[in-house]
Amino acid sequence: MKVKYLVTGVAGFIGSAVCQKLCQLGHDVVGVDNLNDYYSPQLKLARLAHIKHPNFSFIKADIMRRDLMDKLFAEHTFDVVIHLAAQAGVRYSIDNPKAYIDSNLVGYFNIVDCCAIHGIGHLVYASSSSVYGLNDKMPFTTNDKVDNPISLYAATKKSNEMIAHSYSHIHQLPVTGLRFFTVYGPWGRPDMALYKFTTALFDNQPIDVYNHGALSRDFTYIDDIVEGVIRVCDKPPQSVHGEAPYKLLNIGAGKPTSLEAFIAAIELATGTKAIRNNLPMQPGDVEATWADTKELEAYINYQPQVGVEEGVGNFVRWFKQYHR
Repeated sequence: MKVKYLVTGVAGFIGSAVCQKLCQLGHDVVGVDNLNDYYSPQLKLARLAHIKHPNFSFIKADIMRRDLMDKLFAEHTFDVVIHLAAQAGVRYSIDNPKAYIDSNLVGYFNIVDCCAIHGIGHLVYASSSSVYGLNDKMPFTTNDKVDNPISLYAATKKSNEMIAHSYSHIHQLPVTGLRFFTVYGPWGRPDMALYKFTTALFDNQPIDVYNHGALSRDFTYIDDIVEGVIRVCDKPPQSVHGEAPYKLLNIGAGKPTSLEAFIAAIELATGTKAIRNNLPMQPGDVEATWADTKELEAYINYQPQVGVEEGVGNFVRWFKQYHR
């Protein structure tokens, strides 16, 4: 059945990949993005050009502009909204806090409120593994307490979850929150480790290795993320015994990879040995992330398919083609 989707943050890494897959499946997609300059707008425009599909239409707009969001929802009848627009990055939030309040709270509220007003069938939104903060119980489960965020970015994402639950309860709006773990792959963000490390290796420059390499992440390949998001979209939560039709899920590979193994995979794919600049831990960062994905796997009958070595290899091939 053909479904009409709104995807916010459509020029972003995950948004563009989700949009492309939805179009390939025959759905109609309206994509919204403000094309800000947090990183290269040229990369964002290239992602949009890569989508190239008759079912896709793009609107340049800022989700902070309530008048534009009201107009967007009034002019279209969306079945599902996938809200991925946000000011990303843990470290950037230390120096630029207002950007996070504007996009991740004000803009987020505009989308959730419009979904409630217009009776959207399912809202799926991006939360983050950063909400787990300094939790030392591994793997992270959605039942863990997450009341002590260590970055403003994490605090906004925790706030998103609470706003979504309250709106779901009051308006019986079906909402699913997805706590994304470290996503990587072709068309990825230049501010993330894989892009920065690959650039440095090809330029014969040193890479900054924080906490002297004693870090691990639940690295999750973009295609696995896209498959999970789309399967979740097809399964809106149901209200049981008067409870909110709300679901909160981890979406990740379900296993941690050490930073050392990740660097080794980049060295293998580039054929270059990294020059290391070992540094202490960064403010707002955590030593490890690891998603408990059993609930997601049971819910949508899906497990990630792409390992780190394969995924990094795919990224490096894309990187060489994109940068020639």
